[in-house]
Amino acid sequence: MRVTLSGKAGEAGAGRLSGSVTIPGVEDLVELSPRDSEEGKALASIGQAALARGEVGVVVLAGGMATRFGGGVKAVVEVVPGHSFLRLKLEEIHLAAVDAGCTIPVFLMTSFATSDEVRSAVGDVIRPQMPIEILEQSVTMRLTQTGGLFKDASGKPSLCATGHGDLLPTLRASGALASFRKYGGRMLMVSNVDNLAATLDSRVIGAHCRGGKGVTVEIVGKEPGDRGGIPAWVDGQLQIVEEFRLPAGFDSSRVPYFNTNTFLFDAESIDREFDLDWFPVLRKVDGHDTIQAERLLGQITAFLPTRFLVVERHGPDGRFLPVKDRNELDVRKREIQALLEGLGIHDGVDFP
Repeated sequence: MRVTLSGKAGEAGAGRLSGSVTIPGVEDLVELSPRDSEEGKALASIGQAALARGEVGVVVLAGGMATRFGGGVKAVVEVVPGHSFLRLKLEEIHLAAVDAGCTIPVFLMTSFATSDEVRSAVGDVIRPQMPIEILEQSVTMRLTQTGGLFKDASGKPSLCATGHGDLLPTLRASGALASFRKYGGRMLMVSNVDNLAATLDSRVIGAHCRGGKGVTVEIVGKEPGDRGGIPAWVDGQLQIVEEFRLPAGFDSSRVPYFNTNTFLFDAESIDREFDLDWFPVLRKVDGHDTIQAERLLGQITAFLPTRFLVVERHGPDGRFLPVKDRNELDVRKREIQALLEGLGIHDGVDFP
């Protein structure tokens, strides 16, 4: 795999945008209607119909390098007794399929560091309403800060995964996207394995159908400590922009919204090549500073018309409950339990 990095890691201008970047107005965003409102009910009806027709699939991002949970694979970390992140994700999807009387195919994007454990975890989960396919993202090699090949303590090249932006080419190269479309699939909901709140809400599916855009991206109100992608106009295109790419002097705090990395993709729209950038990311490995190349899934919004859907962050309809490490898991356990109870998933309950 040949990689051309956009800037050098550690440089002030690495990957920065050079065009016109401006703040979106409220008129550029769409709020998801409350569940009990007339509009919310109408959206849910549209989404439920799409599910019943078998048009919806799910992608769960479960790749990466398995470093944030003490070296364990996050997808298989136990969240509540007997239930891992992945298990809970699959339970919610299965319940949605049963409720809609449909089949919902699931694609798990893994990496060389997570594939074996994820494959083992789903080995006994065989449900006709929820066929599961594992897709492994690409792998590349870390570099030294001077551009040379970085080798680990054993003298071998240090391998790394290539970021969640690798999903799009992986879906196509594996044949999974073509097969999904062949059998009537029209849209894919994508979310991180650690965000259990990113459920198959029929209102969100309905909002995507009604919007008629290639991409719907969920955004939430920003809170202290949030760092990542924000919605911004770039040369006339409203898109997700990571903060490190913003022009020098651009005050990102003026944008009160934050990207959740939950998307709905129109399957036909993403069935082509996209020239996503490779960005240099600094990582400490064996006590050394290294550089690895990653692509960002949010950059797809620079290529396709996108609807920015403002969703609730907290409460019964909250859709953003990320868990990045064990400390955050401990902090969020009460919220997670409330979420599971609201979904009808309880401790110790297996698939029906």
